[in-house]
Amino acid sequence: MKELLHAAVAPANLLPTGLLVFVLLYWLTVMVGLLDFKSLDLEVQADVDADADMHTGAHGHAGEAGTSFMNGVLGFFNLGRVPLMVFVSFVVLPWWVGSILANYYLGNETLLVGGILLVPLLLGSLLIAKVLTTPFVHLFAAMEQDHEGDNSPLGKMCTVLLPATHEQVGQASVRLRQGAPLMLTVRAASAAAELRKGDTALIIDYDKGRRCYLIEPFELGV
Repeated sequence: MKELLHAAVAPANLLPTGLLVFVLLYWLTVMVGLLDFKSLDLEVQADVDADADMHTGAHGHAGEAGTSFMNGVLGFFNLGRVPLMVFVSFVVLPWWVGSILANYYLGNETLLVGGILLVPLLLGSLLIAKVLTTPFVHLFAAMEQDHEGDNSPLGKMCTVLLPATHEQVGQASVRLRQGAPLMLTVRAASAAAELRKGDTALIIDYDKGRRCYLIEPFELGV
């Protein structure tokens, strides 16, 4: 254990160790309810029309073509299809393990050699993360489609579990006709509204950009 701790804080492994600590702290704050796991998300348009890219390039819109290319790269790695921090977690862990093992077997603790090794290790970790996150693509796609159809929570009453404002997302529970109560990521629809734990609210819309439901305070019996 001491050897692992020594290797983790060695200059050659300090960067991946620092990122691993950041990821662990992030998920800890999610577990205690201070953050939502989608709070650091990306919005990526992965399905870009190739003909549109060629047409854009022909007219000299290099910036738009570059954006389309970047969206394509991010889409290849499932970014925009799975939450950013889920993907980052699957990148950082194998990157850290690979750095520890590579420097251990090479007997290296210097920053220069360790920094050089981090580049190919990062590329390998990105590919590993793509493979590991692929099964989650359909899961998160299905979660986003839950707001449509007969079992939609739109128009139903919910109970706030974690405080929410117009800017800060929280969580709420809604009971549908089928199955157990559904846990939703929510935020207040209006800037003036502030919902606290235990409040009753009405689900009025779904925000595709932030991937959460919009709710308004609702007092029963009024």
